[in-house]
Amino acid sequence: MNTLGFPLLSLLVWLPLLGAGVLMLLRGDEPRVAALARWVALATSLAVFAASLVLWFRFVPGQGFQFVENHVWLPDFSVSYHLGVDGISVLFVLLSTALTPICVLASWESIHSRVREYMMAFLVLETMMVGMFCSLDFVMFYMFFEGVLIPMYLIIGVWGGQRRVYASVKFFLFTLAGSVLMLLALLSMWLFAGTTDIPTLLHTSFPPAMQFWLFLAFLASFAVKVPMWPVHTWLPDAHVEAPTAGSVILAGVLLKMGAYGFLRFSVPMLPNASAHFAPLMFALGVIAVIYTAMVAFAQTDMKKLIAYSSVAHMGVVVIGIFTFNPQGIDGAIFQMLSHGIVSAALFLCVGVVYDRIHTREIARYGGLADRMPKYALAFMVFTMASVGLPGTAGFVGEILVLIGAFKVNFWLALLGGSGMILGAIYALSLYRRVIFGRITRDDLKSILDLSPREVAIFLPLLALTLWMGVYPSSFTRFFDPDAVALSAQHMAALAPPHAGIQTKLAELAR
Repeated sequence: MNTLGFPLLSLLVWLPLLGAGVLMLLRGDEPRVAALARWVALATSLAVFAASLVLWFRFVPGQGFQFVENHVWLPDFSVSYHLGVDGISVLFVLLSTALTPICVLASWESIHSRVREYMMAFLVLETMMVGMFCSLDFVMFYMFFEGVLIPMYLIIGVWGGQRRVYASVKFFLFTLAGSVLMLLALLSMWLFAGTTDIPTLLHTSFPPAMQFWLFLAFLASFAVKVPMWPVHTWLPDAHVEAPTAGSVILAGVLLKMGAYGFLRFSVPMLPNASAHFAPLMFALGVIAVIYTAMVAFAQTDMKKLIAYSSVAHMGVVVIGIFTFNPQGIDGAIFQMLSHGIVSAALFLCVGVVYDRIHTREIARYGGLADRMPKYALAFMVFTMASVGLPGTAGFVGEILVLIGAFKVNFWLALLGGSGMILGAIYALSLYRRVIFGRITRDDLKSILDLSPREVAIFLPLLALTLWMGVYPSSFTRFFDPDAVALSAQHMAALAPPHAGIQTKLAELAR
């Protein structure tokens, strides 16, 4: 167990909330408060990111949960304040802490009203995201998992577009409805096992009949968060109406919460039910890949197109998770991380031109390569990564998922891989229509290229996109031992006397 002389994870979880408290105390005229709020939020988020780098340097792959903090909280109910990270969760903590200062910088000039409250919402959101990935108690996980809804609801509903209220309410209702069923599942597991401790529950054998209903309850919650088809309809509305930074954190981190839930709870705790429902999950994943890719091609709004592409990419993640083999699980985790970087960057690319022209209509643009060469280069790299070009972050995860899917079923790999072709069609079409051609509109003739602030935002994302594509083992080494262990644990749980499920998987593979 990797330990330090101070509670690092508690620092990561609660420091953003402390920064939000400092913002609450700011007083003065509105312009001065707004300026101070930006700097306090940036300093806080950078401090949290710097602290999270300790996890990167001190984490030892394959050693289970590390940096563990465990204190009794509600002894009568066997609930504890329990934090820790393993190879699966540690990189998602880093993803959350890395994107938050980028969101603050992206909002530096675009948010003019209630700036203090806006920055507070993002810092509270960071606390909830990091807390969720670090939680090793089910009650804590549920509180952070649901706590994300409040700041995100406010970010969309207060600082969003014209239909922001509709989008925020739809987002809230969809996610809350599924989470109620997860709460019932939590209570059932607590009554059965007598604890809400996640490491203990990971080694608790639940009856197959109970697993069936628990899996459906988790599916109702996690499927909405992913989001999976057909409960994905809240996502395009939320993205279109959210401010740019809201879309960045929504696509970059919040969509990963559902897939993380499958990895943390459904697959290891409910192996029989996971195997039973694997064909359904494959079907939903394939539909998401093909259907939403076709819908994306028909979009006229840049944000909606990228939102639908996110559903397709997360469909690939679902397929990888439920292959139950190390390659598929590795690919799913890598795809989640790469999508977190690339999709966030694509929404930032949309935000750059929206801040200048105040429209997201694809037909409104064209010929930007002449006036914005730096922007065109950045947009090209992220577009290539989105379609899975070798040498970029998007390729590694997709190819690993396809290898894992091929081990299960040839047709699953073929249909899942079709998303790479369909994705290339709509993504390259978007790039061609926005970047190439001739400038025909007067306002585009005077449009400015990336500012130094925007260059500072894109440079780390560009570096990560290429780093993950060229040297993927520097990331896979963190979670590969845990993926192998998860796969082995799952298959061991399906050993006789549950051989019937193994037969079912073998038939599926044929």
